[in-house]
Amino acid sequence: MIRSLFYSVGLGCVAAAGMLAPLPATAAQDTSWPTKPVTFIVPFPPGGSVDPLARLVGARLNTALGQQFIVDNRPGGSGSIGAAAAAKASPDGYTFLFVFDTHAVNPTLIPKLPFETTKDLVPVMLVGTAPMAIVTHPSKPYKSFGDMIKAAKAKPDTLTYGSIGSGSLGHLTMKLLEQAGGFGAVHVPYKGGGPMIVDATGGHIETGIASVSVLASHVKGGKLRAVAVTGDKRSHALPDVPALAEQGFPGFSALAWWGIFGTAGTPKPILDKFHAELVKVFNLADVRRQLADTLGMDLVVSSPEALQKFLLAEIARWGKVVRDHNIRAD
Repeated sequence: MIRSLFYSVGLGCVAAAGMLAPLPATAAQDTSWPTKPVTFIVPFPPGGSVDPLARLVGARLNTALGQQFIVDNRPGGSGSIGAAAAAKASPDGYTFLFVFDTHAVNPTLIPKLPFETTKDLVPVMLVGTAPMAIVTHPSKPYKSFGDMIKAAKAKPDTLTYGSIGSGSLGHLTMKLLEQAGGFGAVHVPYKGGGPMIVDATGGHIETGIASVSVLASHVKGGKLRAVAVTGDKRSHALPDVPALAEQGFPGFSALAWWGIFGTAGTPKPILDKFHAELVKVFNLADVRRQLADTLGMDLVVSSPEALQKFLLAEIARWGKVVRDHNIRAD
């Protein structure tokens, strides 16, 4: 599915006749964007994976466009507080929102969001995706995900797994796997990846699940053992770790993702120019390498329309899991 989202950008030429017609004042203003600093709202604390992505993009656009791109961290509510701020911002092209996969879960997980996810924000780009990794402490006996399933079936309600919070993609993915594999496990929610990693590397929980961007360095450093990744293929960040599709779950895929949105009503010429500049940034070899190495990201660089289609599918998929299992936010 992800492959269908890849977007090839073509720069069209303006017809000569169109060049002769004077541009309306609003259009002229739009094409001169940006004429002042632009704010990137990141609805999470500094660190993590969304914050460095926004800072990397901001630094490159600062150089390319000659304006400041300021990262404004507004954490809380699984990303919903910052998203609400972006949804209510002036639609003038000077506020954009960088999101993580929780953006598609929140409409179902959090009752009465103060904005409409699919109406108050406009899609700009699906930047990339990455699988999650399922890990355990090296002292634990699990060498594969199958070993975890056997242990969970042998002693029900004893296998614990940590995630970055109730309703996180890791939590919901494990619910799907429990249902498909016919086993049960005990969820231990944490307030983010940091605390979960502390307990996982200390051997205080049996297993943990989070994006490879959070876990890969600890696996490579020998502090954790990865038994599976949740994509339909292996991750370039952990090439020796088999996908769940290789371990009895054919076709299974659950991906973390990063996207960029604007405030609804932002003039299309601004959105088009911003998108075109983003494409240039993500086509830079060193940027692609950095995102692959630090976040384990598979770049997508989609069209706005592809992001909207992807978002609607993710909302439908994970919303069903939230409802079926009566999951509530922390």
